[in-house]
Amino acid sequence: MFSEKITPRFSDTDALGHINNTMIPIWFEGARDPVFRLFMADLDIKNWQLILAKIDVSYHAQMFYGEEIEIKTFISRIGGASFDVYQELWQNGSLCSSGTAAMVHYCYKEQSSRKIPEDVKTSLLLHQKLLHHKPVK
Repeated sequence: MFSEKITPRFSDTDALGHINNTMIPIWFEGARDPVFRLFMADLDIKNWQLILAKIDVSYHAQMFYGEEIEIKTFISRIGGASFDVYQELWQNGSLCSSGTAAMVHYCYKEQSSRKIPEDVKTSLLLHQKLLHHKPVK
């Protein structure tokens, strides 16, 4: 598991006074950097090797400005050329949001998917979380 803590900014809120729902996918993407580094240690965009195929986000509870948030990032599935990144967003001891991003190991030059190298698969396995059910609120 990877973990990152952030403090929401005032600009992350909406007219109802809680964190705007559009922020969650942005925060999740930012917290995927350690996963990206397993493929490209220097995060050189000229050598980028991943594409995002799908994301889904579930909202379980409201989140608020000024209170620390922890984003937990796991690998939930590893295939031949693709894998799923499962993430949870926690605030004040409550699961507030969860989501999954389907990522594909990809060669932009050839415009095709690539098999995930064995050493990267080994690293992905170190962060794997098996999901047998949906998260509980």
